[in-house]
Amino acid sequence: MSLPQRELGPWEVSAMGLGCMPLSAMSSNRLEIINDPEGAVSVIHAALDAGVTLIDTADIYAPSWDTFGHNERLVGAAFSTWNASAEAKNNVVIATKGGITRGPKESWGRSSALDYLLRAVEASALRLGVDRIKLWQHHRLDPTMTFEDQFENVLALLERGLIERIGVSNYNAEQLRRAIDIGGTPDQGGLISVQNQFSPRYRNDADVMDVCEEFGIAYLPWSPLGGISRAEGIGTGEFGAFAEVGATLGVSAYATAIAWLLRTSPTVIPIPGATKISSVRDSLIGLSISLTEDEISLLNSSLPENAALDGELSKQPSYR
Repeated sequence: MSLPQRELGPWEVSAMGLGCMPLSAMSSNRLEIINDPEGAVSVIHAALDAGVTLIDTADIYAPSWDTFGHNERLVGAAFSTWNASAEAKNNVVIATKGGITRGPKESWGRSSALDYLLRAVEASALRLGVDRIKLWQHHRLDPTMTFEDQFENVLALLERGLIERIGVSNYNAEQLRRAIDIGGTPDQGGLISVQNQFSPRYRNDADVMDVCEEFGIAYLPWSPLGGISRAEGIGTGEFGAFAEVGATLGVSAYATAIAWLLRTSPTVIPIPGATKISSVRDSLIGLSISLTEDEISLLNSSLPENAALDGELSKQPSYR
């Protein structure tokens, strides 16, 4: 199936990707998906069959610390068993992330030390079943290192040929500009993506989106519907306008939200998560919706007060 496309560095990918984190029961208590790996694989297969060519995962996505890498193994299994031609598989970009640590008793931390990142990338490639990762993204900044030191370590992964292209996640606008200064633009072989939170509920990184537009960097909003525990709220209460507009178009509030996200910037490629095939197909309807200016104005004017800045971003590294 042919879906609308958007630029992700050197690639043209579907204008919506699939976020695979929920398939590892992260940020939810839906453990039934863990007991049904075939069902989880079928969700990824459904997205790929529908024309989705961007699959998002990360090394920490797992139901527990001692199952670290669970989601990458799941994605690797799904991709290897997907019944498609070599050409179709070559058109898929599997993006993963690293830089967050997770240990016994759910001890979480961050590391951007070069030896840690090298081991993380090699382990991710093994779990995904690929020789080289197409897109690797720096998941979180390490507040114990200077910004420049750790971003230079990210560039070392690229220089050693372990990954094809690099992106970043949870960077603010100033950090993004510094990263571009150090590593270059997409045309220069540098940064091609930023994966930050953005949704009707959380809109704190509009200035990051501006930088992405300036340099042709893809903006991949995580939790584009507000997160798995809050997605059901789209279309109700303070988000009722999404259901109202959706009803006039004969589509769901979720599909309307995807269409709204696509209109926020030409660089945006939403990566909604899903644990059901029906959810994947419903979100994809958003790619075919052309919202009018009146509908956009109605949605924008109805948005509630912006959620507070994510507390995880409070500890930031210093600059050299």
